[in-house]
Amino acid sequence: MYQIDFQHPVHVFFCGIGGISMSGLAEILKSRGFTVSGSDRAESSITDKLSQGGVRVLIGQRSENITPDIDLVVFTSAIHPDNPEYIRTSELNIPSLTRAELLGQIMKNYSMPVAVSGTHGKTTTTSMISEILLDADTDPTLSIGGNLPSIGGNVRVGGSGYFVAEACEYTNSFLSFYPRISIILNIDADHLDFFKDLNDIRNSFRKFAQLTPADGALIINADIPDLQEITEGLSCKVITYGRDPSCDYWAEDIRFDGGAHPDFLLCRRLEDGTVLRRHVRLGVTGEHNVFNSLAAAAAADLLEIPAAHVDSALERFTGTDRRFQLKGKIGGITILDDYAHHPTEIAATLRSAKATGHKRVVCVFQPHTYSRTKSLFDEFAHALSAADLCILADIYAARETDTLGVSSRMLADRINETGGSALYLPSFEEIENYIRKNCQEDDLLITMGAGNVYEIGDHLLSSGS
Repeated sequence: MYQIDFQHPVHVFFCGIGGISMSGLAEILKSRGFTVSGSDRAESSITDKLSQGGVRVLIGQRSENITPDIDLVVFTSAIHPDNPEYIRTSELNIPSLTRAELLGQIMKNYSMPVAVSGTHGKTTTTSMISEILLDADTDPTLSIGGNLPSIGGNVRVGGSGYFVAEACEYTNSFLSFYPRISIILNIDADHLDFFKDLNDIRNSFRKFAQLTPADGALIINADIPDLQEITEGLSCKVITYGRDPSCDYWAEDIRFDGGAHPDFLLCRRLEDGTVLRRHVRLGVTGEHNVFNSLAAAAAADLLEIPAAHVDSALERFTGTDRRFQLKGKIGGITILDDYAHHPTEIAATLRSAKATGHKRVVCVFQPHTYSRTKSLFDEFAHALSAADLCILADIYAARETDTLGVSSRMLADRINETGGSALYLPSFEEIENYIRKNCQEDDLLITMGAGNVYEIGDHLLSSGS
């Protein structure tokens, strides 16, 4: 495998440079003296930012974009062997890496790389750790799967040995990483277009845990079923967190204010058995984020960050874009947006929404991929039934073309069958018109999904009605 060497910068071409992760890696290499160029299918705010930073971005993916002066080509998982740039790279015998392989190679150049994995909560927990390191003036390098307002994007290039990155399990990407500190937040059935079943997913997380070196540490949620299957026989230190006081970190006396922001006692058991307790208040909402913050605090302790910086950062951090994000108010209706696209995430987000005390919670949900909708159909129906009204948009196909015989209309019918209240409206225009006519003062409207459903809230706010 090609090895990135920061001491010898070369010309790297990114095929799919407009992706949030690819663009971040491109920025990191550019800051280290590499010549960086790339292509994408369409212009975006991300490609514009890269161009303004001196990166040559080509719109449209064509074979002529790959020239002999390129030393390395990086591909996203969305690029297939029939892509013209992929074919030309092979013809010219130019070395190539996947996005995950490049991220792993970059990790090797830092003395303290932290990788945050889990089916849910990666972006939020990565952001929490990032804010803690920034509060402590450690000058970290950060690669986040969402835009973090305090750094004005999803990447920050620092000058220290600290490197924090998300570790996604899809296509086993995280098995290309080299973390010193690994975090596993949870393990659920997801990405079943790639994994066979939950056992297959658990096997991959076990392999990820085994990547942690003997002088490193794995931070893991003790509430994961059959935890010993993941941790047994590991050479590294294992640190647990969860609901039970038998963990190394746990929370007591969890309370919520009127905005669903938790405060609690963060409890830590030292090696001599002594228990330390301190009061922590979060700037993000929901009980699920209490446990994300425990993982972040455990990482901070391993990195020897003083508790004062941890507590300050956790209270100041109000979330990344598309994570229970307040978009605005119109006609007495509060509009939020959230990236939740798995039943577990939906349930957690709707619990937080209910805790805000609004008269009704109206959820506009856009299912993400046919395979996920089909494999978790009943789980989706159950989770979405928690909304006072769920409006279903058409399924966002993403990388898929086969509908697998499932639709949003079918999901709406199932929600109604289980005692919930759901309505299927195929177009964004129909959804917006329905909201204008039927949403009432003191309703909480939350757009939800991993596709482009956020555009509904943005359009309602921009149109002023």
